[in-house]
Amino acid sequence: MSVDILMPALSPTMEQGKLAKWLKKEGDPIRAGDVLAEIETDKATMEVEAVDEGTLAKIIVPEGTENVAVNSPIAVIVAEGETFNGAAPSSTPAAAPQMADAPAAFVAFAPPAVPASPAPPETEPAADVKTVKMTVREALRDAMAEEMRRDPAVFVMGEEVAEYQGAYKITQGLLEEFGAKRVVDTPITEHAFAGIGIGAAMAGLKPIVEFMTFNFAMQAIDQIINSAAKTHYMSGGQMECPIVFRGPNGAAARVAAQHSQDYAAWYSHVPGLKVVMPYTAADAKGLLKSAIRDPNPVIFLENEILYGHSFEVPEGNDVVVPIGVAKIARPGKDVTLVSFGIGMTYTLQAAEALAGEGIAAEVIDLRTIRPLDSETVLASVRKTGRCVTIEEGWPQSGVGSEISARIMEGAFDYLDAPVLRISGRDVPMPYAANLEKLALPNVAEIVAAAKAVCYR
Repeated sequence: MSVDILMPALSPTMEQGKLAKWLKKEGDPIRAGDVLAEIETDKATMEVEAVDEGTLAKIIVPEGTENVAVNSPIAVIVAEGETFNGAAPSSTPAAAPQMADAPAAFVAFAPPAVPASPAPPETEPAADVKTVKMTVREALRDAMAEEMRRDPAVFVMGEEVAEYQGAYKITQGLLEEFGAKRVVDTPITEHAFAGIGIGAAMAGLKPIVEFMTFNFAMQAIDQIINSAAKTHYMSGGQMECPIVFRGPNGAAARVAAQHSQDYAAWYSHVPGLKVVMPYTAADAKGLLKSAIRDPNPVIFLENEILYGHSFEVPEGNDVVVPIGVAKIARPGKDVTLVSFGIGMTYTLQAAEALAGEGIAAEVIDLRTIRPLDSETVLASVRKTGRCVTIEEGWPQSGVGSEISARIMEGAFDYLDAPVLRISGRDVPMPYAANLEKLALPNVAEIVAAAKAVCYR
């Protein structure tokens, strides 16, 4: 059996790269862990590491080839003793990428943990609304551009947001349109530029502070909690802090424990902050516009894997989504599934699978974590009598725990089964791809939990 080696990605946002060098040649024996080739991007060098054993039967893409598309076959491995007949290689990947970003090296697994399937119709705008299809990345960019045109007090700051147009290309084109005074590259010092943004907000401007990842916002958490969140209260309402902190949050793909944390529950604990975590492109755009206009500090949590997902977005430059309002993404009558952000991807897939077994699941997309739209959840639970919460964060003191408590307080007499929680495992995120997959929620877990509360 032959398996193909695919062109790896540095991250889910990478689309192509250069195959710089082959370290193995045709006919060489391959063992798991062997470095097969080097891949170059504009930011790093990656090593393609074998995960299967056999013989390198065919090199499809010669070294030195540029603009090789991610996930396209670059070589073929066959089992020991077999020969390659020249037929099209199978779709089974035989290698995982290993990224070496000088001076240190670490492994980054390219394919996302959740399949990038199209958004189900239930997540799209109403049929009578004229829409255009765009990625979450484009929706976020358009939201910032529209608000910057609307209000000269709005500006963007963060690492690589200007000249490089954003680490994930979210700020693409903004420097060209608005100039260096409103699209500001900062040093790699989150504590400093978060503080500068907070000071600018207190002085009357409306900063959008981009963190390359919310894991790095840990360096600025004193500024966010003690300055941004508390100043309005501690000044007796005399000072406001209209600022948005935005960037990717949660697990991406093989970036290990220090770069995979979900901060939804962390920030939702803090009075004075609003916490938003959208799933669709329409909600990402509409909620970001609302966040920029809000007089309070807003934590706007995105997801790296979702950046490339496409959804229908209503046309027009003034379509906003209110903060604090959940959405019924799929109606149902048998069990309520509550999720947010990338958790909606596999929650909707689970609902579809449950429908095939005769269980009509109602799916609620929270969209906002603080303030939490309790009434939408409670109304659904009063109808279905059952609830399962889904999130990628840790179980203790998680968003699901808060939802469960509110259901106990507001809909206990309507419950026909205990509320069940699906969450990330209670461990630091593993680095190995197989363990990372086990540490995150999946469709099968949600289906099993829903069937359990339905006594099926």
